[in-house]
Amino acid sequence: MESHLTDITRVIQLSVAPAFLLVAMGTLITILSTRLGRIVDRRRVVQERLNPLADESAAEQQEERAQLIRRGNLIYFAILFAVLGALLVCLVVAGTFLGALLSVELAQVVAGLFVLAMLAMVTAWSLFLCEVSLAVWAGTHNCR
Repeated sequence: MESHLTDITRVIQLSVAPAFLLVAMGTLITILSTRLGRIVDRRRVVQERLNPLADESAAEQQEERAQLIRRGNLIYFAILFAVLGALLVCLVVAGTFLGALLSVELAQVVAGLFVLAMLAMVTAWSLFLCEVSLAVWAGTHNCR
């Protein structure tokens, strides 16, 4: 019984790092959803302006709308991968506890889930960086 309690205590200690990781992932998801909301709002404004415009101005508005759609897609997929990473971290914690409670060797499964979580997060951050780069490029491009 003492050994089992020690195992559970150790698992709780090991779960602290993934808990901080989940907080960071939640913060990233908040940032991404805020950016997505701003992109959607801007796209609505551009769409409303598009209808009554002349051909030359309409072409610029269409270009901005297409860019906003690209940015929205990047943010959407970044959110998707960030949420996937967070879910995988939750499975890491659950697998760690199940392994300790059931005395089952799940180290390889837990390690695999953790690697997948990190790959998902790298993908989410990379997509976020692409979206920011696209936004900066669009901002400097339109300020000619």
